[in-house]
Amino acid sequence: MFENKIKEITGVELPSAPKPLAAYIPAQVNGNLVFTSGQLPLKDGKLLAEGKVNETVSEETAVECARQCALNCLSAVKSVIGDLEKIEQITKLTVFVNSANGFSGQPKIANGASEFLVQVFGEQGKHARSAVGVSELPLNAPVEIEMIVRIK
Repeated sequence: MFENKIKEITGVELPSAPKPLAAYIPAQVNGNLVFTSGQLPLKDGKLLAEGKVNETVSEETAVECARQCALNCLSAVKSVIGDLEKIEQITKLTVFVNSANGFSGQPKIANGASEFLVQVFGEQGKHARSAVGVSELPLNAPVEIEMIVRIK
């Protein structure tokens, strides 16, 4: 059901979890919680955009990057639990935005992920969230997201 909803919204199948860039795993189960590593807006192995939001990356592009990060988080979750139907609640997102000096629109960028998750999961997709502006991210990505999910 959830994967069908993702395909309906995005037009694509849930991708495989992106390969880690260093010595870590994409996600880990701890009791009834799944913690993802930070996920970048990678699609087919390439970043959707590079650079700082409100400098070389538009807010609209950054919102799309946040949605791709959320999709990659779900792929990471699936890689350790096997089936998204086991998700009981999206619990928390931490959204890092590679921000130009003076940019304070991180919550708007994070909404790209939050709204997507509510579209897919309904009430189960509502979550706590932090949206943080940072000066740099790996590979010069505009957005990186970590997710915590409660499973059945």
